Amino acid sequence: MKKIFISDKLANDGVNYLKAQDDIEIHFEVGLSKAVNAEIVCFDCDSTLSKIEGIDELARRVGLGEELAKLTDAAMNGDVALEDIYGKRLDLIKPNRDAIDWLADLYIAELVDGVVEVFAELQKYNKTVHIISGGLLPAILPLAKLLGVSESNVHAVDVYFAENGNYLNYETESPLAKNGGKAKVIKSLQATSLVMIGDGKTDLEAKQAGAKVIGFGGVVNRKLVCENADFFVADKNLTAVLPYIL
Repeated sequence: MKKIFISDKLANDGVNYLKAQDDIEIHFEVGLSKAVNAEIVCFDCDSTLSKIEGIDELARRVGLGEELAKLTDAAMNGDVALEDIYGKRLDLIKPNRDAIDWLADLYIAELVDGVVEVFAELQKYNKTVHIISGGLLPAILPLAKLLGVSESNVHAVDVYFAENGNYLNYETESPLAKNGGKAKVIKSLQATSLVMIGDGKTDLEAKQAGAKVIGFGGVVNRKLVCENADFFVADKNLTAVLPYIL
């Protein structure tokens, strides 16, 4: 049986979810947030800040949604390597500049509940915030701007277009298009205390760089993340992570 130490401030729906799991033994700890207080707080984007998976939405837009969503889910569950599917998905979709602009708007329209409040609190406490995502950089930047995150603190995969706006290629050398990429980005930040918040296997890889990982199951609840993250939040509202990081 897996022991999970959770904050005494965790919201009731998160506690109830954990109690319902047969293989989890819950231990409450007063003031747990102080134990994981972080200099830098990093967030995944897809299914963490926004309720969507961006590349899957682009696939739906061209009639390939069901097929490619299965590939994305397999990568986030650790069943296939991210690098084995990343280019394949984009080669099939071929997202042009208009499609990326459409996706940028959708990311904002589908914000997870509590995101704006969380970022406001982090700013109040002078936390340094980064977004680290395997998503497409130009689609994520408008969301980052809305949340007050500087462009230099957004780490994602760039996309290249022809003069007419048609898709050419993606940033094939980006570490974030491969497994282990988030650990590489986190190492480059050279932080002594860092927390990564996300929903998938690629977020768990941040532990390789010494980061604490808070699994977020409010959009997609993955057993792999629940069992292997340092802490896990099942609430649909992102404010449930605040007791761990303030």
